[in-house]
Amino acid sequence: MALLNIGAGNSDDAFYRYKMPKMVTKIEGRGNGIKTNIVNMVDIAKALARPAAYTTKYFGCELGAQSKFDEKTGTSIVNGSHDTAKLAGLLENFIKKFVQCYGCGNPETEILITKTQMIQLKCAACGFVSDVDMRDKLTTFIIKNPPEQKKGSKDKKAMRRAEKERLKEGEAADEEQKKLKKEAKKKGTSSAKEGPVKASSSKKKTSGSDEDRTSPTPSQADEEEADDDDDDVQWQTDTSIEAARQRMQEQLNDATADMVMLPTNEPEKAKAETKANESLENGNSTARGTLTDELKKNLDKGISPKQFQSLLGSLSGSAKEKMTALFEALFGGLEKGFAKEVSKKINYLAVAAAQDEGSQLLLLQAIEGFCGKSSSSALKEVALVLKALYDVDILEEECIVQWYQDGLKGGSKNSQIWKNAKPFIDWLQSAESETEED
Repeated sequence: MALLNIGAGNSDDAFYRYKMPKMVTKIEGRGNGIKTNIVNMVDIAKALARPAAYTTKYFGCELGAQSKFDEKTGTSIVNGSHDTAKLAGLLENFIKKFVQCYGCGNPETEILITKTQMIQLKCAACGFVSDVDMRDKLTTFIIKNPPEQKKGSKDKKAMRRAEKERLKEGEAADEEQKKLKKEAKKKGTSSAKEGPVKASSSKKKTSGSDEDRTSPTPSQADEEEADDDDDDVQWQTDTSIEAARQRMQEQLNDATADMVMLPTNEPEKAKAETKANESLENGNSTARGTLTDELKKNLDKGISPKQFQSLLGSLSGSAKEKMTALFEALFGGLEKGFAKEVSKKINYLAVAAAQDEGSQLLLLQAIEGFCGKSSSSALKEVALVLKALYDVDILEEECIVQWYQDGLKGGSKNSQIWKNAKPFIDWLQSAESETEED
């Protein structure tokens, strides 16, 4: 089949890479039932990256005749007898209006329909967005029958996931290599140390008596090897009451040991533990309040996300305390419009969620805690909040699903938050299953 360059202005360019098949038509029927069949309309439409129904409808609009494209058979029919040259000229007009970029003339464009029902062409070559003349009759048909959207976002997310997994595997391999290098270095230093030791021992042998020249027993050799291997052992201290009493008896004399009192009564021990926990909780709440005040003061100043990142690193406290304090500073006292406020302050949440691997789970727990304390309106918007954070890749799908499943198994499994989040989780899992099927 003969090929033509797309666009009349490129017809003389022998090396033009965008080509389409030459139109083939066939006159069918007679009398009032005469019609023109564009035999290869499907191939032409594929070359132009446009639905064949668009080109067929355009011919009908321009010729003032009825036109129809059958999706099942791929047949394109225009009522009446029409010359191939005339239809080819109309196709050139279609290409200028709905295919070629208005900026660079490249035919590699994509049709976009805006929220205001306007049609635009986005060029993949130069990035120019062309506004289509909405006075053309075909525009109404395009808006009613929009082109299928490419599944680019899902592919991008899958690529990002694969890239993250690849980076994790690379980091694990680097760590393994570092460990092997350290072990090799230790072996080298130990062998270097053995040299001078052997030399000094030989000197002692020459100056000592025959008794000193006896070789060490196997038990002594084992003890020396154990001493060399002790560098890699991590020792732990037994903190039980029995162990503490035994250490006291070994280290202190009788008079001092009597002065040290250890709790032996279990009820007294429980009381002491509850008092310690209460003081710890009070200390945590005080520390969290200080963190919240510090974060709120800096956020009110309007610091940039980069400055906010360095501020989070400089603050004292655990990652969970920082995340909870951040939520209190950002959304404390909020009653309505939770999802809208999250979208406004999403840059700060992105910085907080990128601190380490567990930050995403801490962010989800902070959302859970905030919705539990706040009014029912914030609880109703939890699905919108999760979707907003998922769309900008702050929260990953695996982490959200894991958090949801753990919540259903935990102590708060009857909480309203899981019922409100369920529609989003169902959508997330159905979208993932569709991607796997594709």
